[in-house]
Amino acid sequence: MQHMAPDTPGPQRHRRSSGSQRPFLRWAGGKRWFVQHYAHLIPNGFDRYVEPFLGSGAVYFHLGPQRAILTDANCDLITAFRGIRARPVAVMRHLTEHQRRHSAAYYRQIRASNPPLLSERAARIIYLNRTCFNGVYRVNLHGRFNVPMGDRSTIVYDTDDFRSLARTLGDAELGVADFETTIDRTGYGDLVYADPPYTVRHNNNGFIKYNETLFSWDDQERLAKCLTRAAERGVKVLATNAAHDSVRELYADHGFTLTEVSRFSPIAASARDRKQYTEIVISTT
Repeated sequence: MQHMAPDTPGPQRHRRSSGSQRPFLRWAGGKRWFVQHYAHLIPNGFDRYVEPFLGSGAVYFHLGPQRAILTDANCDLITAFRGIRARPVAVMRHLTEHQRRHSAAYYRQIRASNPPLLSERAARIIYLNRTCFNGVYRVNLHGRFNVPMGDRSTIVYDTDDFRSLARTLGDAELGVADFETTIDRTGYGDLVYADPPYTVRHNNNGFIKYNETLFSWDDQERLAKCLTRAAERGVKVLATNAAHDSVRELYADHGFTLTEVSRFSPIAASARDRKQYTEIVISTT
């Protein structure tokens, strides 16, 4: 897996975002529902926000913290965030062109492309994310995105405000990294929010077909140990995970509070399989 050190932008003025901002990506397991219904479970009064499984960044954009470390193992994902921060106007220009030319043939052309400029690469990822099947991110054995086109044809949204998102992201560290590397950087007073892929022991949960090559049960155990160490350092911990006994066992005897919450899953291909799921929130408060 390719890793890049987090990039730290130069000194600049940064104002906390006013109000909750909408993520610009669709993402399997995204947490828009969580900030809409369970924001009261997010700890207050932290010094720095740290998110090692960035995804769509729903919790980050909801909080708009002044100091943040944002990482993910997905290089394409971080490229999209970096492009929005560095070149928001150019990304929107490219995305508008994608909408004008969108078709099945054009989708395949862009999916196979590898543009040179950061703004072009970011717009490509956002375009594919918004038009692929169910917003699923999947790559082939060569690391190339291979999800087929879905039935959505709107690429530019009325809610898109890339300049505002760029201002929010202005002072954040953005990097491609393993979650343990990121969490081990945290210290007293930080808030770490961990939202890993929902793998469970024996791989019998409803999400495993999307995650089994990305996040193993060994990774779940490693994450639990990592969060336990962070809590012992005085880090405020918030994590979301599958409501499964095997996951509960990882955190039950380490001083964490486990809270059950419910959400609707739109991931399943068949409408009859889309239903309410119970998840757990793991926290130090």
